[in-house]
Amino acid sequence: MRTSVADKEMLKFYALSARCYITKPIHFSQVAKPVRWVEDGWLVVVTVPK
Repeated sequence: MRTSVADKEMLKFYALSARCYITKPIHFSQVAKPVRWVEDGWLVVVTVPK
């Protein structure tokens, strides 16, 4: 669960031009979903210049 401190941190990172903010899952069994999202999003979907 996010707290107000995490919300402040999130706003701080977005102000510093962060592209996204991913919260760490509480339970280890939930780790795979954000890892897959990062893998798919940044390694497959995103296009960067060579």
